[in-house]
Amino acid sequence: MTRAVVFAYHNVGVRCLRVLLDQGVDVALVLTHEDSPTETIWYDSVAQVCADHSIPFITPDDANAPDVVARIRALAPEFFFSFYYRKMLGADLLGIPTRGALNMHGSLLPKYRGRVPVNWAVLHGERETGASLHYMEIKPDAGNLVAQTAVPILGDDTAFEVFQKVTVAAELTLARALPQLIAGTAPSVPLNLKAGSYFSGRKSEDGRIDWTRTAAEVNNLVRAVAPPYPGAFADVGSKRIIVAKARVAAAEATSSVPVAGQIARTSNGSSGFVCGDGKLLIPLRLIVEDKTLDASASQTWLATVKQ
Repeated sequence: MTRAVVFAYHNVGVRCLRVLLDQGVDVALVLTHEDSPTETIWYDSVAQVCADHSIPFITPDDANAPDVVARIRALAPEFFFSFYYRKMLGADLLGIPTRGALNMHGSLLPKYRGRVPVNWAVLHGERETGASLHYMEIKPDAGNLVAQTAVPILGDDTAFEVFQKVTVAAELTLARALPQLIAGTAPSVPLNLKAGSYFSGRKSEDGRIDWTRTAAEVNNLVRAVAPPYPGAFADVGSKRIIVAKARVAAAEATSSVPVAGQIARTSNGSSGFVCGDGKLLIPLRLIVEDKTLDASASQTWLATVKQ
């Protein structure tokens, strides 16, 4: 039986761990994370899967600590699998598995290496992304590619909706590649890192709307950070609002001299925010003072704003 140590968190961690178990891999130990009290936990629990299957798991602050490395080395794993684990694995750890350490990344590598790849892809208006299984190196998301599966990004998809597709793509990718990995016949294709870019993590403040951007760019931000992520926000009058869903108006604002951030009306009577290209972003869902407003209520609220 093939033995593995697994580093996993989030929905991708849950689904991919279940693939390993379904295909008979001996999961000797799982390393996961304690849920943060400052984070909205909308995803499934790797720790719960471990408890359900009587798999030993630990939640170390540092997976590279000498005692943790020693414990893992004593298990003599053939493979490491990392599924949305949030910490980097050092050289001492990566040297342990006899048949390789593999990571599941939420993009079509080499594009969108690094953190929160789904959010970045939506922010940049991509129409496709996916999941990639690759060998791990010290340099993040740089090792040889084993397999990947693409998914479409629809024009009104939020990052949350795309992430759900990527989770399925990750499960499909691993289920297809795992028998080949075990048999020693899996592909190992070098990545052309020059064909992609590395992206860092995002903070809540990165969701602040810059109305001088084009309406399409602002809408991409709305989609990229829509709840359950922190949301795209702006200060309107005395209130901070979150634009949770929106659309770009087909017509330009009726104002002859539109000002970015100003509320204006289209020729068909819809109200929205003027963007840098003179087009309007029409809110379909606003969050004001923790109250979620549908499209109709959002229009009513906009009518109350004094400019």
